[in-house]
This record gives sequence, C-alpha cells and structure tokens, in this order.
Amino acid sequence: MQPTFVLVHGAFANSFSFAPLQAELGLLGHRSVAVDLPGHGFGATYTRAYQAPQDLEGLATAPGAIKGVTLADNAAHLIRTLERAKRNGPVILVSHSRGGITATAAANARPDLIDRIVYVSAWCPVDLDVSDYYAEPEMATVDAASLALAMAGSPAELGLLRVNFRTADPDALAAFKAAFLADGTNEEFLTFLNTFQPDENLDAGTSTDRAQAATWGRIPKTYVRLAADTSLPLALQDRLIREGNALTPDNPYDVRTLEGSHLKWLTAPAPAARVLGELAALHTGSTAGTVGELRNTKCDETG
Repeated sequence: MQPTFVLVHGAFANSFSFAPLQAELGLLGHRSVAVDLPGHGFGATYTRAYQAPQDLEGLATAPGAIKGVTLADNAAHLIRTLERAKRNGPVILVSHSRGGITATAAANARPDLIDRIVYVSAWCPVDLDVSDYYAEPEMATVDAASLALAMAGSPAELGLLRVNFRTADPDALAAFKAAFLADGTNEEFLTFLNTFQPDENLDAGTSTDRAQAATWGRIPKTYVRLAADTSLPLALQDRLIREGNALTPDNPYDVRTLEGSHLKWLTAPAPAARVLGELAALHTGSTAGTVGELRNTKCDETG
C-alpha cells in the first residue's frame, strides 16, 4: 500500500505553504495531506486592523482565535488526522520548524499511527525545553529580536504572539528575508510572507513533551538538514540529531541534507519531493517498490 504523507507546518504558517510540495509529490505518484493546526489556515484571525491602511493600535489589542490553544490541542488535532490517514496504509509524518514540537508530542502519544517521522529542519527537543535551546551556543547566530521589529501588542495581554507581517518597515522586511528566505528573490519572499498569518500560540511544551524513548523512539526517523538555514542553524539541527541518536542508539536518524534556507525547500520543492519519495519506497509494497526503482533508474538515465 502507498504511504500517505501528513505534513505539519511551522510557526505563523499553515497548510497553504505546502501546496507546491504537494504538487510535486502528486506528480511523482504520492498521496499527501497538509494539516492546519488549531487557529491556523481558515481558523486564523485576520482583523480589519491588519488590512490596509493598517490600524496599528487596533492590531495591538484585537482578540485572536488562537488564544488559549495549547500544544496538547495541536497534538490531539494531529492525532485525529493520523488516525484517518492510517486507515489507508502506512503514514509518514513530515514536520517543519516549530511543527516538529507538535509532531514529537503526537509521536510520544501514538507511535502506532506513524510508520516514519521526518523532521525538515524541525524542532525535536530531547535534552532541553525548546525555549532553553535559544540560550545555547548553537543558536548564537540567530537574530531572535527580528520578530520584535514587527511585534504587535503584548503577548501577555493578548494571550498569543502577534507579528505584523504586512509591515512596510524596510528593516523588519530585511530581517525577515535574512531569517526565512535569504536565497530567494524579493518576489518569492514577499509572496511567501503574505501566506503567513499574524498570530501564533504561546505554548511550546515542557520537559514532558520532549522525545520519549519508549514511544517516539520506536518510530523509524529521518532528519532532513537544511544547509543554509539561519532560523534553525545547521549546528542546532546537528545537535538535535545527536541528542536523538543518544536517546535511541538502536534507532538512529536517517540523515539527509538539502541546500537552501528555511523556506527554500518549499518554494523550490522538487529536491525535497525526491527525498520524500525515496523514504516512501521504504514503506511501500514490493510491486510498487519495483516501480519506484524503475522511476529512479529513468531519472538517472535522463539526468
């Protein structure tokens, strides 16, 4: 049976960002579903204050639907999707960036629903809570203040994190491009930025939500490194890989590497789709596997 890829987005993102990747996967014959976590996608809040001309005072105080959403809510939502996907055969769970926290929590709770878990430059905390990693040497190059250049309102008062991605502040836009898509064109960057939503939930989990050897550790896992990522630097990605391998030495990461920034794999998704296709072949029946091998051979012949 063909596996289903279940795709989990990162912070301020939604299922829309996976559309180009899903197109590539579909053209390679793979089935996929992109998840919108609670308060994301069409469940997100876009106030009139966020429209042009912007009302910055109103934007700083308007309530948002994502207030009160927890990591447990995200994990429960993802698990419901995994349960449905599992009825159709193997499931490969793919997460990006902050989405890795939700994927890890779901894997801790229901490893039986996941045939492989894939982190694409994604958080999989093992030794520390996510917030504590930011004080570690591997994150020293990250400009954590860049989001603050376009912060709207007080997270404590709003009960959520709100960023004005529609700002025209050149310093903020330059910081966003450097963090997310330094290797993209200005047009690609602004297009992607306009898929971001302004609100994100505050709960990134606690020590109980770190990867657990007894459950998460049973699942075959792959880490796809993004070589030019400045949001989740390569040094931090490698540390997460080392920590995961130390936690489950008999089930280490299968490690792959893609060139590019934090978002480049989504704006130019063909290489990522090929990597995921290779992983799908590991969880496909023998006949389908042979077809995959023939396809790979043809690609080699034609370049």
